[in-house]
Amino acid sequence: MTTPVAVITGAAQGIGRQVARTLAERGYATVLTDLREPEESGALTVAGDVSNPEDVAALARRVRDEFGRVDVLVNNAGVSLLQPAEETTVEQWRRVLEVNLTGPFLLSQEFGRDMLAAGAGSIVNIASVAGLQGFSDRAAYSTSKHGLIGLTRSLAAEWGGRGVRVNAVCPAWVKTEMDVADQADGGYTDDDIVGQVPMARFAAPGDIASAVAFLADPALSGYINGVALPVDGGWTSDGSWTSLRLRKR
Repeated sequence: MTTPVAVITGAAQGIGRQVARTLAERGYATVLTDLREPEESGALTVAGDVSNPEDVAALARRVRDEFGRVDVLVNNAGVSLLQPAEETTVEQWRRVLEVNLTGPFLLSQEFGRDMLAAGAGSIVNIASVAGLQGFSDRAAYSTSKHGLIGLTRSLAAEWGGRGVRVNAVCPAWVKTEMDVADQADGGYTDDDIVGQVPMARFAAPGDIASAVAFLADPALSGYINGVALPVDGGWTSDGSWTSLRLRKR
């Protein structure tokens, strides 16, 4: 039986690192990439910038040379920005969209060609609840994630009939290095997040990785295409106010 190959971006830490571990445990040969070469062991590790077309093309060539195939692409690499809209610079705006939206497009285009030629494949984009709702001080980030969900649905419509499924996972706040950095800027606290989530906790990287593994596996999700799956503890389902939510606990 041929070992399936999964490419995971942003694999040096956080969600990406846990996705890599989870898919490896499930028998995938994992290709890990990040701005710095991931320390996590994989079948192949590559440093590169997902927003750079040359780096993306070089990554695809290495995967083709090493494995001759790709079965799963997980577009996880992303950057955060907590900044009032009126203070967001054009440079900040462009960098967030380049990494969070242009990068997934470039990678999907590059590896999607191989999947389309093979007539099979799964792309899983890591979006966010910020792609399903608006968030204060998150204009660039939220726009990028709304765009990523739009890309997900467009590619699903275009490629689904040719064997390539495209879906998105939309996490709420996850306890990762990105959360630590954002909280250090004073934008929010643990209590803010826990108070908002009906399940009364942050997501763990493993919660997101399990959802990715499900969407990656055609035996488990072979008829799921174009979905933006919230993995948010009920965040996007609960429209009640915080004091009511907390009074019920």
